[in-house]
Amino acid sequence: MNDAVKPVIGILGGSGVYEIDGLTNTRWQAIESPFGNPSDELLFGELDGVQLVFLPRHGRGHKQSPSSINYRANIDAMKRAGVTDLVSVSAVGSFREDLSPGTFVIIDQFIDRTFAREKSFFTEGCVAHVSVAHPVCGRLGDHLETAAKSLDIPVSRGGTYLAMEGPQFSSLAESNLYRSWNCDVIGMTNMPEAKLAREAEICYATVAMVTDFDCWHPDHDNVEVADIIRVLTGNADNARSLVKDVAPALAQGRPDACPHGCDRALEFAMITSPEARDPDVVKRLDAIAGRVL
Repeated sequence: MNDAVKPVIGILGGSGVYEIDGLTNTRWQAIESPFGNPSDELLFGELDGVQLVFLPRHGRGHKQSPSSINYRANIDAMKRAGVTDLVSVSAVGSFREDLSPGTFVIIDQFIDRTFAREKSFFTEGCVAHVSVAHPVCGRLGDHLETAAKSLDIPVSRGGTYLAMEGPQFSSLAESNLYRSWNCDVIGMTNMPEAKLAREAEICYATVAMVTDFDCWHPDHDNVEVADIIRVLTGNADNARSLVKDVAPALAQGRPDACPHGCDRALEFAMITSPEARDPDVVKRLDAIAGRVL
């Protein structure tokens, strides 16, 4: 990535995360994708001179279930919108006593247990194998950690996110199994999102907001609805504050090339020989892989 690329900060999260004081020049715009319809229109805006693009992951009004979200269209739309740095904000359950409700966890690993979703842009006709050994961008994580601490948001750096299919929550047996795997939190949306962002050569980071303990916890069944609503409200407020604080820092401190190689993930990933690539498949990959095709 060279210095001609203007930083554009993308935010994937709940409908309320874009209700930020100081966000100007806002407009909702539909972005067409060859992979189908994104969850919603994208909200473009500026914050202290930095361009932001928001996409409600479930659509405004929460119309999409975790399994029905078109993850490929969402990431493709973000890429077409010029997004260079993508922050995912999502609610999770906790597998650890010390990761209590209200804690923000900056994830560094995933275990993908989803099974009903399209997980790659590269299918028959144009095959690529991208490494997801390190699925998130450490540079984004550094900025998010610094911002959370400056705002006195309870934050934990590092953790493994277990992505389940949903929409039902875990059984007790599953919850205990995932704890035995040393998972830290559980959610339903960040896979294949992180894999697709990697294929799209977008720097990606996950902020997992703990809403409650998963059902392994002995007090899980005793939680009052009012307590959950209080945590959700507090997390949403903190998420907006975090985005407002971190966006200018991400843009101002952005190097010409990602030190973690996120913007070069496809460099040696293309497997199908050029003469064997399906022209129609290559055409729909223009935004995702145009740099290497």
